[in-house]
Amino acid sequence: MEHKRKTLSGNSSMTWLTRLILVAIILGITSFLTPGFTINGLWSFLIAAVVITISDYVVEMFMGVDASPMGKGVKGFIIAAIIIYLAQFIVPNMRVSMIGALLASLVIGILDAVLPGRVM
Repeated sequence: MEHKRKTLSGNSSMTWLTRLILVAIILGITSFLTPGFTINGLWSFLIAAVVITISDYVVEMFMGVDASPMGKGVKGFIIAAIIIYLAQFIVPNMRVSMIGALLASLVIGILDAVLPGRVM
């Protein structure tokens, strides 16, 4: 029984690590494509990925709302934009306007739909 728990937690850690890397890549693509949304520096991308992933998890856990842009339609889209906008106050070298957060949420939603598996 203990062996299975270790395997599951190891698998869960790998899932979170993969998710963080994919979110960082998506943020890089999004910052390139979206006006009003910039992140400068590798560490800022990684910190932003951690902040956004944790925020998404907390929103899902406490509110029962899937915070991904494609999660719950307009509600998920707006919550994702709010998470992106608020992340700039925690992440160094990240600047997001309100329009930039909405556009970034749209771009992330499209990339989330195209990439295999649930990223955000």
